[in-house]
Amino acid sequence: MQVRDVKAIERADGVASAEIDAGARDTAARICALMRHVFLYDRGNQLRVIEESGLTTSQCKVLLELGGLGDRPSTWQVTDLADVFGASLPAMSRAVDGLVKKGLATRVEDPTDRRVRLVRITADGRELVDHLTTVRRNGLEAFAATLSAAQRRKLDAAVESLMDRDDIAKTYQHLKEA
Repeated sequence: MQVRDVKAIERADGVASAEIDAGARDTAARICALMRHVFLYDRGNQLRVIEESGLTTSQCKVLLELGGLGDRPSTWQVTDLADVFGASLPAMSRAVDGLVKKGLATRVEDPTDRRVRLVRITADGRELVDHLTTVRRNGLEAFAATLSAAQRRKLDAAVESLMDRDDIAKTYQHLKEA
């Protein structure tokens, strides 16, 4: 994929990337460079864990959502998962079936409507999510340890300025307590 192709990609919220101002694009490029570096800093250990689990990308996304943080639902309907990920119902159903076969999720009866089946993470699924989170955190800690004190202070200040966003603050609090 060429850079010009990336610029033509429409975002999930329907805003064309051409509508984003140059400052936002530059910020995004800087964040992307940092994320790419950090993602590969630990030699792809998180990817290795995912590969070893045998999960598809869709299954991994569903499992991470089922093992959500904070106020996320503990059970999901397959249709809701399909909506969250912009996937077709058959594709999401196959992803969930694979997680159930691996013992990482289970289907349970909806207590309010016996016709509806809900998806819930199992203890083994939770263990895998926790392992993935630990591997990611270890890689980030190793990267943070390479920063100078001044770089770490600047990065901490930048990240701290985002803690007024509920979505980021809740995730941070959950991870801090883990």
